[in-house]
Formats: sequence, structure tokens, C-alpha cells
Amino acid sequence: MILFGTIVNAVCILLGTLVGLLLTKIPVETKETVMKVIGLAVVVLGMQMAFASQQFLLVIMSLVVGAVLGEWWRLEDKLRRLGNWIERKTGTKKKEGNMAEGFVTATLIFVIGAMAIIGALDSGIRQDHSVLLTKSIIDGFTAMMLTTTLGVGVAFSAIPVFLYQGLIALFATQIDRYISAETMDLLIAEITATGGVLIIAIGLNLAQIVTIRVANLLPAILVVALLVIVGVSVLGTDVLIPS
Repeated sequence: MILFGTIVNAVCILLGTLVGLLLTKIPVETKETVMKVIGLAVVVLGMQMAFASQQFLLVIMSLVVGAVLGEWWRLEDKLRRLGNWIERKTGTKKKEGNMAEGFVTATLIFVIGAMAIIGALDSGIRQDHSVLLTKSIIDGFTAMMLTTTLGVGVAFSAIPVFLYQGLIALFATQIDRYISAETMDLLIAEITATGGVLIIAIGLNLAQIVTIRVANLLPAILVVALLVIVGVSVLGTDVLIPS
């Protein structure tokens, strides 16, 4: 079953949220400290991902172009409006957490990252769900911690996670026919590195160090994929991949 790992991932996010809702009555000071610690941990994770790049110039170019496109399309505002719409439809009270903030933050954390891409590819190409099952455990715990401070909005991040990883898994059944193993390795490395920078930005936001509209940087993921494919077509993998 190609979507097994993706389904388990979505379910674990929901279960983590349910457990987190039972822990929301902890002191405000404790919540703030926990959120800042999570933010710092996310920054470290993002740094590890960013170092995966083999051509960091591509990452920089992608982030710049992606930021321009994201600001033009106002992706952050649209995601928050979606979160607010969900809040109105579900009748979530403000005291239960900021629906939009929880939805946007959790979605970005769970969707951006190497494990989401690699795990979905493994599910589609080899029907190997081990990476996504590992990610499911991590996401479930993270959802629990995020819910203690951001509320029930975290649960709704399971929907874009399911759609994103599910589509990658389904398309992966055909992708290896058109992209070589070397190009795929480079593609994953640069997408991982670009996602790592976005993860760092999320961590800084969670730690309340700066405020970055991370959703407006999402087009950078698509831009770096296009740059890698075009670069390989024009220059070849021998030039782009360091010996």
C-alpha cells in the first residue's frame, strides 16, 4: 500500500495533538520556556539540513527568488486566512489556542524537511515506509509539544501533510523513469538544504528571536528543484556534484 506511511504520519499528528490538549493547563511560564526550547531545537535541526547542500549558491538563489514569489503571492496571509476559516467553522475558542498560528507553524514544520521527501519517495518507488514511520513518531511527539502552546490548530496540519506526502509517493512510482539516480541525489540534497534554511527560520520564530514570514519562502523549494534540473541538463552532474 503506497500511502501506508503517509496515513500513519497523519494519524500520529492527530494522536499527538490529542495528548497535547490534555497538557494545555500547565503554567504560562512553562509553556513559554518549552516553546523557546522547541524553537532552539528546530534551529539546530535546520542547520544540520542546510549543511547537506553540495551547491549552496543554488540554495541562495532559490531563497531570494522564492521570497519574491511568496511575497507577491502572499502565501503567509492565505495560509493564515485558511487557519482563521477553520477556526470559524469549528467554533474553536481563543483560549484553546490560536488556530491560524498552530495550523501554519505545524504545517511548515511537518511538511518541510528531508524525511517528508525521502520517505514519500521510498514509499512510492520501493514501498518502503520505514522513513515515514520514523517521521510519524517524531511528528507525533512534536505535535504534542506544539499543542500545549499553540492549541488544536496543530491537528489540522495533518491534512496538508497527507496531501503533500501522498502526492509525492504517487508520483514517485513514475519519477525514477525520467530522473537518474545522480540527479535525484543532488535534487534531494539541495531541497533538503533549502528546507533547512526554512526550518531555521521557523525555529527563530518559535523562540521569539525574530519574526519571519516563512510561508512566503515556500516557493524556494520549487525554485531549487527547477534550478537543479536545468543545471544538470545544461552543465551535467559532473560540474554540479563536487568530486
